[in-house]
Amino acid sequence: MDLFPEIWILCSLLCSVAGQAPVVSVDPRSATVRQGESVSFRCQASGTVQPVQLEWSRPNNQALPDNTKIGPDGSVLTVADARPGNHGQYRCVAVSSAGRSSANAVLNVKHAPKVRLTPAGPLRVRVGDSASVECRATGRPRPTLSWKRQGSTLNLVTSEINDVNTIKWTDMRPEESGVYICQAENNEGISEVKIQVSVDGPPGAPVASVTPAEMTVVEGQTVTMECKASGSPPPLISWSKLRAPLPWKHTVANGVLTITSVGRQDSGEYICNATNIQGYSEAYTHMEVETPPYATCLPDQVRLRPGDALMIQCLAHGSHPIEFTWSRMGRGSLSAGAETTKDGRLLIADVKMSDSGTYKCVATNRIGSSTAQAKVIVKA
Repeated sequence: MDLFPEIWILCSLLCSVAGQAPVVSVDPRSATVRQGESVSFRCQASGTVQPVQLEWSRPNNQALPDNTKIGPDGSVLTVADARPGNHGQYRCVAVSSAGRSSANAVLNVKHAPKVRLTPAGPLRVRVGDSASVECRATGRPRPTLSWKRQGSTLNLVTSEINDVNTIKWTDMRPEESGVYICQAENNEGISEVKIQVSVDGPPGAPVASVTPAEMTVVEGQTVTMECKASGSPPPLISWSKLRAPLPWKHTVANGVLTITSVGRQDSGEYICNATNIQGYSEAYTHMEVETPPYATCLPDQVRLRPGDALMIQCLAHGSHPIEFTWSRMGRGSLSAGAETTKDGRLLIADVKMSDSGTYKCVATNRIGSSTAQAKVIVKA
């Protein structure tokens, strides 16, 4: 009778050992990859009851994505060419006749932002109305959102609530028409979406204006001229040049005329033309291109006899006024009998053998200077 309690305790211990469920672990427990990269998780199970079967699944028994592969023995789960939809938990379940147990792994997939606007645009409103556009973005890490207007680098004042960044307008005016850009950025990249916003007022003919009204620039510079025009419907803006075609190195975008590497021939009157179905308007700007001098001597070599008269003309193309300065190479100062004129002439009425040498003319204006030389040979 006294043996029965000991036998019952021994039987309970043996039965509990024999019925122990598998112990499961996953390595690594979490992993972070960029979109397009691959990663593998290894599941290991130990237990006294064999065999142990390994199964992989998503939470709530969702099916595994089509870019996942499981090794022959079920222990290794590989995610190839990871994409945002692979982000989340993966569960390894070990099953034996003694029971089942599981362990989880977490995959973080970093990817550049994707942006969506509501409404998608284009957006047309009337003068005085209010409007708003919502910007949402997906991406890991969580992207930051900002709004700006095309043609400007300044961020606009917006409001952000629950990962939705909203730009709002009240009492809209025609000059608020334009292209607005929502930009999302994280350390994986930058993405942006544009929306065209048009503010329509009562029908009206265009009124054009150009800035600056006039300009003086230096040859080789890049020049911009901006034309703005009010009117409803929004006017179409184009550019032309008075009595000449536009320079071939020009572009026009959003009413801004840009000319690169301007030359003297680009000087003149430029016209902004604004047109809609209600009428037509013009605005003007004048550009003067200044150029540095380019000097030459005529003649650049002369042979004389003692007693002859010397006259050399220094010529210079460039923006006026141009000043001329003569000197003698190697000596600096001219001989006592030499004279110069404001229009660039060098004169010696009665040359001597000692007047032989090389003479230098320097032509100078407010942009720069240029030099030219002439050789004088005096022989008996």
